[in-house]
Amino acid sequence: MSYEVSKLKLDDGIEVFYRHGGSADAPVLLLLHGFPSSSHQFRNLIPLLTKQYKVIAPDLPGYGFTSIPADLEYKYTFANLTDTIDSFLTKLSIKKFAVYIFDYGAPVGLRLALKHPEAVTAIITQNGNAYEEGFGAEFWAPVRAYWTSHSPDERQALKEKLLILEATKWQYENGSLHPDKIQPESYYLDQALMERPGNKDVQLDLLYDYRTNVPLYPDFQKWIRESKVPVLAMWGKNDVIFVAPGAEAFKTDVDPSRLENSFVDAGHFAIETNEERYAEAIQKFLDKSLAETEG
Repeated sequence: MSYEVSKLKLDDGIEVFYRHGGSADAPVLLLLHGFPSSSHQFRNLIPLLTKQYKVIAPDLPGYGFTSIPADLEYKYTFANLTDTIDSFLTKLSIKKFAVYIFDYGAPVGLRLALKHPEAVTAIITQNGNAYEEGFGAEFWAPVRAYWTSHSPDERQALKEKLLILEATKWQYENGSLHPDKIQPESYYLDQALMERPGNKDVQLDLLYDYRTNVPLYPDFQKWIRESKVPVLAMWGKNDVIFVAPGAEAFKTDVDPSRLENSFVDAGHFAIETNEERYAEAIQKFLDKSLAETEG
C-alpha cells in the first residue's frame, strides 16, 4: 500500500480520517468520495497517482472513519460537510488544489470553490453533477418526492429501499462490464458502516438536504464559467443515478480548449476495475493543466 492513513483533529473536536500519499511539496489532488462510500473507494487509485501528486482523500462526516463528538450536535447538511472539509484543508495548510468530485463529493467540492474561488486549480468530475440534466429521473423520483413532502412515510420508504445491502451492492455493480471483478469488501464495508447506530438517519438527513444543492447549480456554473478552470469530465456512461447528459452539460460553461469529455463503459462507481485508465487520464490532464498554468 503506497499511501498512509491518518486522523486529523479539528478545532471543534471532529477527527477527520483520511488516506494520503505523495511528496509534501507536490501539487495537491483532493479526492472527494460519494454516498454510501468513503475514501476507501479510492484505495486502488491513490497509489497510481502519488508519484507526481500529493493525494489527499478524506472521509466526509457521516462516512468511513471520520468521528464526530456526540456533544457537538453536528447537523448533517452539505453546508456543514463543506465547512468541515474547509477546516480540514486549512489545518493542513492547503490553499491550492485540484479536486476529483464524485456523487456527494461534487456539491462539497463546488461549494468549496464558491468559498475560495482561487483555490481550485482543476476539476476531475466522475459522475459528479452540477446540472439538472445529470439527474437520473427514475432513481431520483422518490428522493424528490421526499424533498417535497418531508413525510415520515417517504423517509421510511427510502430507508427500506436505498439503505440496504442489496442497494449498496447494486450501486457498485449496475452498469459495470465486470461486476464479478469488483472487490466485495467495497460494498460490504459501506453497508457495515451504515449499520452503525444512528447512521441511517444521517444518510436520510443528507438525502433530504441534497435538495439545497440544486439552487446552487447556477452559482456553480457561473464559477466554472468565469474561473476558466480546466475540467476533465470522465463519467461512467451506464450510471442511472447521475446520467451521461450531466457530463455533456459541462460543455455549456467550459471552453473546448479547457474541457476533456469522455465516457467509460461503466456504472456509478466507474473507477472500480478501471483505476489504471482513470489514473492515466488524470495524470495527463493535470500535467497539461499544470504546464499551462506555469506557462
